[in-house]
Amino acid sequence: MSSLQGCPLLLISGGAHPELADSLAAELEVVLSPTEIGSFVDTETRVRVTPDVRGADVFILQPTSPPVNDHLMELTQLIDACRAAGAKRITALVPYFGYARQDQRSRVGDPRSAQIVARLLGAVGLDHLVMLDLHAPSLESALPMPCTLLRAEGLFLPLIKTWGVKDLVIVSPDAGGLKRAQRYAAELNADLAAIAKDRPQPDMATPRRVLGDVKGRPCVIVDDLASTGRTLAGAAEALRESGAREVHAVFTHSVMAADALERLLAAPLKRIATTDSVHAMRHPRVEVVPIAGLLAKTVRDLHEGPRTSNPLRSSRRRAASAASRPASR
Repeated sequence: MSSLQGCPLLLISGGAHPELADSLAAELEVVLSPTEIGSFVDTETRVRVTPDVRGADVFILQPTSPPVNDHLMELTQLIDACRAAGAKRITALVPYFGYARQDQRSRVGDPRSAQIVARLLGAVGLDHLVMLDLHAPSLESALPMPCTLLRAEGLFLPLIKTWGVKDLVIVSPDAGGLKRAQRYAAELNADLAAIAKDRPQPDMATPRRVLGDVKGRPCVIVDDLASTGRTLAGAAEALRESGAREVHAVFTHSVMAADALERLLAAPLKRIATTDSVHAMRHPRVEVVPIAGLLAKTVRDLHEGPRTSNPLRSSRRRAASAASRPASR
C-alpha cells in the first residue's frame, strides 16, 4: 500500500503556463488550488500558497520556459512554501526543463548550469521531478531527487501515422538526437538519417551534410525543442538539397525566440507539429498536440502507486526480471 494512501492530491500552478494547468486540472477532475504570484517593485519574485497543504500530496506545474529565470524562481519559492506549510510530498511537473542544454562544459570556464538548477531544486525540498523529453537524459544522474522522464513519441507517433506517408525516413537534426530518432524509426518501421552540423556559437547551428539516403523520399525531422528555428530550417533545406521529396518536422518544446516561427514557416517544411508543453505556437500550419492527458496519467500513477513509479525504470526492472528467469521446458 502506498504511504500516500488517503493523502489529498493538490494541484498548484506557477505563472508559466496557466492554460496547461487548467487542462491538467480538468483531466484530473480536481480544482486548481489558488496561489498568489507577483513581484516587488524591485522585480523580486513573491509567491504565496493560499490553500492548506498540510499532509497533502502536492503537484506543482511549472515549465521553466521564457522568461526562464523568473519561472525558475517562482518554482523554487512555491516548493519552499509548500514544504514549510507541511506538505507530505512535493512533485514538480516541469515538462520543459530550462538550462538542460547546459549540462556539460564545452570550453574552459563554462559552468554546468543544469546541475546548478538540479541542486537548487533539491535544496528547497523537492521530492520528485517530472520532465518531458529532457534535452540531455544523462542529466538524470545529477538530480538529487527521484525523477520521471516522459517521452513525447507516444503523442507524436499516432499523429505521424495519420499523415499516411509511405517510404518514410526519420531524421535527427544532430548527433545528440540520434537515440530519439532511432526510437521513432523503429516504431514506424522507417529508415534513419542524420544531419552533420557545426555549432560555431550558442543558438547558432550550421548544417553541413546529410548522412543517409533521402533522395526522392519523404522525411520527418524529430527534435526535442526549437528555440531560434535555425536547426530545423537548416536541416529541412539540407534534406531538400539532398533530394528529399518532402520534409516534415515534429519537436516537443516550442521555446520560440523572436522570428523563429517566421523562419520555420519560410523553410521547406510541409508539416510542423509541436506540443503545448510551453505556450505553443498558434498558426494554421502548426499542429499542436496536447500533453495534459500524459501528465494526468503520470500524476495518478505517482499519487496512487508506489513512490518509485518511474515508468522507464519499471520497464527496465521488468525486462531484467524476465531475462533472469529460466526458460520454460
